[in-house]
Amino acid sequence: MQKCVLSFLLLVCFFGYAQIQTDTLLVDNRYLEDQFYLGLTYNFLLEKPDAVSQSNLSYGLQGGLIKDIPLNEERNIAMGLGVGYGYYTYYSNLRALENNGSFVYDIIEDKDDFKRSKVETHMLELPVEFRWRNSNALSHKFWRVYAGMKFGYVVGGRSKYVPSEGAKISFYNEDIKRFQYGPTLNFGYNTFNLHAYYALSNLFNDSVVLNGNDLKVHSLRIGLIFYIL
Repeated sequence: MQKCVLSFLLLVCFFGYAQIQTDTLLVDNRYLEDQFYLGLTYNFLLEKPDAVSQSNLSYGLQGGLIKDIPLNEERNIAMGLGVGYGYYTYYSNLRALENNGSFVYDIIEDKDDFKRSKVETHMLELPVEFRWRNSNALSHKFWRVYAGMKFGYVVGGRSKYVPSEGAKISFYNEDIKRFQYGPTLNFGYNTFNLHAYYALSNLFNDSVVLNGNDLKVHSLRIGLIFYIL
């Protein structure tokens, strides 16, 4: 995992440097900003039952293309419409198991009984942003504040349980809510920018229960986002 994150950061810095070296040779009064993005997040589970606790590193990766649509002559106010992909993991002591074609959930009480238990989602994402920045055609170092909504469709969701002893259990989990959405906020200066997303939708379908009660869990993702071009 550490090698993947390091390679990811090196790739972002390389493309960002190449962009600056090339674009400073040109002046384009119809320039566009931040058309590609890459992000790395830490994922929190909110509003979860008291017995559910997170463990390990619940990380996420995202990337995609955003069409920048300037709204004024200075081109520092714009809309952003995009499409992307996100991979998100949630490690906790919540265990999902298959039982006669359905899924059941329980809490692993003893942390020594398992190595990992996680839910992961692969999502097609559609970000919509209102963008403010103090950029111009000559400089790529500027402040930005981008706020909006992100709509996601889960194209693949899995649950995985690795006990301390015995074989791991992994399966496609249809209890994960397919359509997810929530507000986003990206802000920062130059290369490094903070990213936050809060899911208004539940991580699981409304029919999912834990110990006889509805399992309501919302995700909060906080991390870094890098813009290219």
